[in-house]
Amino acid sequence: MLKVEHIGIAVRSLATSIPLFEKLLNAPCYKKEEVSSEGVTTAFFQQGETKIELLESMMEDSAIAKFLEKKGEGIHHIAFEVADIHAEMKRLEGEGFELIHKVPKQGADNKLVCFLHPRSTNGVLVELTQEIQL
Repeated sequence: MLKVEHIGIAVRSLATSIPLFEKLLNAPCYKKEEVSSEGVTTAFFQQGETKIELLESMMEDSAIAKFLEKKGEGIHHIAFEVADIHAEMKRLEGEGFELIHKVPKQGADNKLVCFLHPRSTNGVLVELTQEIQL
């Protein structure tokens, strides 16, 4: 793992949450992006080397909608940047961690992503990210 890449926060409304986080972090939202495969719209903020990702559900049955219904707004996941997502997935699976996806998916912010199931990480949803080389 190279670093904490971002912390994902589930929100009910980006329209309400973006101004709140701009004031809190004293930084502008630098990007909004739809990730249709996950049914979310994201908004990103940069603080030093770490990003904050706000996630708003686009659909009633998305993972974020289910999270909000069950737990309310708050921290959804922590993402770690890795140099080689395929090798890291193989290593972690070999160490007994449960992968939610067996193959990395296209995520927001030009990343390949894979999630580890919270039941294998002390209740924390962990995301692995690798920058897509263009």
